Amino acid sequence: MAPDPQGAAAVIAARAPGFTPHVGLVLGTGIGALAEAIEDAVIIDYGDLPGFPLSAVEGHAGRLVLGNLAGMAVACMQGRAHLYEGHEAADLALPIRALSLAGCDTLLLTNAAGSLNPEFPPGSLMMLSDHINMTGTNPLVGANDERFGPRFPDMTVAYDRELRHRLANTAARLGITLHEGVYMALMGPNFETPAEIRAFRTMGADAVGMSTVPECLVARHSGMRVAALSTLTNLAAGMTDEELSHAQSLAVGAEAAKDLRRLLPAFLESLSPETGR
Repeated sequence: MAPDPQGAAAVIAARAPGFTPHVGLVLGTGIGALAEAIEDAVIIDYGDLPGFPLSAVEGHAGRLVLGNLAGMAVACMQGRAHLYEGHEAADLALPIRALSLAGCDTLLLTNAAGSLNPEFPPGSLMMLSDHINMTGTNPLVGANDERFGPRFPDMTVAYDRELRHRLANTAARLGITLHEGVYMALMGPNFETPAEIRAFRTMGADAVGMSTVPECLVARHSGMRVAALSTLTNLAAGMTDEELSHAQSLAVGAEAAKDLRRLLPAFLESLSPETGR
């Protein structure tokens, strides 16, 4: 049985008494520096949160930062664990469920991804309109936890339409190009082969990565609204002559993250500070 998120939620409540976050943020590769802008921050290492899976990947600090960002009460995961590190899919459910128990009803996910669409160049941002789960697993496998949601959750609208509309309008107001497309999640940790990329493009994917989808599945099961953004770090294998590397993802992701660090606070300002809606 998967670990119970109640213990982690209790630590959050004890470390930040009276604080109720409305929006959960998950910061992916190269994007963690955004957490430094959170005011009145209470920082909790993942190791102090019972059941939180730890990440050893460069660019993932492994801290939960509670506080206010652009006037919004947020719970910000500065880094995430990944399936390719050997974690069970069910383990990835606990952090999202702990955020839900702490008060978050909106979840904003970020990641670094490879672009499969030549019109979405490296260094730009893509908002997820939908996803394809090719990880071969699902964090909801096993006995259903009725406290959070139904046995068979609907994923017709995985990424909330109203949140996507707000993100698009905010990006346009700031003069930021925001693409919209379908994200494909794979197990990893290897980058894809050119043949795989050709197949994935045929399937309708615009970007490919190794995260985000498990968290979206858990959040939607729990009734949370979800939006997600990718920093596009490279054109995928076979689309150029470049060899792919994690160092490249970090470097290009840092450039794309500059726009993301402008977009996210402005987006949060468009939500009600009382409800996160």
